[in-house]
Amino acid sequence: MAEETMEQIIKPDLNFVKDIIASGGESLKKCYQCSTCTVVCSVTPDEKPFPRKEMLYAQWGMKDKLISNPDVWLCHQCSDCTAYCPRGAKPGEVLGAIRKMTIEEYSPTPFAKMAGDPKYLLVLFAIPILLFLSYIVPKGYLDFSAIPRGEDGGIVYAKFMPIFPQIDVTFSLATFFALACFVIGIKKYWSAMSAGMQLKGSLTDSIKTAIIDILTHKNFQKCTVTKDRSTAHLLVFYAFLGLAITTSWAIAYLYGHEFFGLTATSLFHFGESPYPLYDPMKILANASALTLFTGITLVAMNRAKNSPKAGGGSYFDWLFIMVIFAIVITGILSEVLRLANIEGVAYPVYFMHLVFIFFLIAYAPFSKMAHMVYRTTAMVFARQAGRE
Repeated sequence: MAEETMEQIIKPDLNFVKDIIASGGESLKKCYQCSTCTVVCSVTPDEKPFPRKEMLYAQWGMKDKLISNPDVWLCHQCSDCTAYCPRGAKPGEVLGAIRKMTIEEYSPTPFAKMAGDPKYLLVLFAIPILLFLSYIVPKGYLDFSAIPRGEDGGIVYAKFMPIFPQIDVTFSLATFFALACFVIGIKKYWSAMSAGMQLKGSLTDSIKTAIIDILTHKNFQKCTVTKDRSTAHLLVFYAFLGLAITTSWAIAYLYGHEFFGLTATSLFHFGESPYPLYDPMKILANASALTLFTGITLVAMNRAKNSPKAGGGSYFDWLFIMVIFAIVITGILSEVLRLANIEGVAYPVYFMHLVFIFFLIAYAPFSKMAHMVYRTTAMVFARQAGRE
C-alpha cells in the first residue's frame, strides 16, 4: 500500500509582508527562527507557544494565519522577546504591527487605515474641528466678548458650547458610532477565530476570568524587561474608569433633578455646571485627571527608557499616547483658566479639549484604544478554546 503524504501549498502574500514592515515591523526579515523569543516569553501558553510561529507566518506572508490568531493579542508586548533576540528582529514590534493590521482588517470603515497613517492626521482632526466650529461661528462666539457670562460674571463653558444639544448629541452619536464599529469588528474577528473550532466551557466564566486578569493586570506583571509597564497601564486604566464614572455622574447631575425631582444639597450639586471643587463628583474628576496624567507620563517615559531593548514604538502607538496627553493637559488647563477667568485662553483650550475627546471616542475602534476590546476578546476566546 502506497504511503499517503499530505502537502500544503503556501502562497506568500508579499503585499501583506510589505504592510507589516511599513506598519512598524521593519525588523521582520532579521528573524532566523532560533526560537529565543518563545523561550523567554513569560505569558505564552505551553502548547503551541508564541511568538516564533507568528514570526514565521509573517515572513511567509500567511495573512489568514495571523489576522484570525488570538495569540497575536495574548501577547502583551512585554518586549522580553525583543530584548533577548540575538538578531534584533524585535518580535514584539512585529506583533504590534500585526495587531494594528488586524484592527484594519475587521474595521467596517476606512478610518482604521487612516488612523494608522500620518498623512491622514489632519483629516481626522479636521472633522471634529469643523463640527464644533459650526456650533459657535453662527453665534459669533469667535469673538469671546460676545459669549454670555455667568451670574457672577465668570466663564461658563456651557454658554460657549451648550451641553444640550451640542455636547450631548455630538458625543452620544460619536459613542454609538464607535460601539457599532466595535460590535461589527469583534463579531467578524470572533467568527474568524472560531472557524472550524470546537469551543468548550462556560462563556460567562471565561469573561469573568478575563475581566479579573485585566483589573489586576496579572499578565503584565510577568514581564521582566518592561516590568514598570504594569504600574503605568494600571494607572491609565483606572483613571479612564474614574473618568467614565465621572461622566455618568455628571449626566445624573444635569438631568437627574429633572427626571427624579432631585434638588441640590450643600455637598451634591444637581443642576447645570460649573460645580464647586469640593463636590464629590468634581473631586473624583480631578483625581482621575491627575492619575491619568501620571500614568500616561510613565507610559511615555518607560517607552523612551526601554526603547534600546524593546523598540521605540510606532506612529500608531505614539499617536494614542499624545492624544491622551492632549486630553488631560487641555482638561486641567480648562479648569485652571476658568477659575482664573482668563477667557482669551480658556475658550480656545476648552475648544481643543472637546476636539481631542471626540478624536479619542469616535476613532477608538481604529486606534490603540481598540486593544482593550480585541485583547479582551482574544483572552475570552483562548479560554473557550482551551488555549489557557
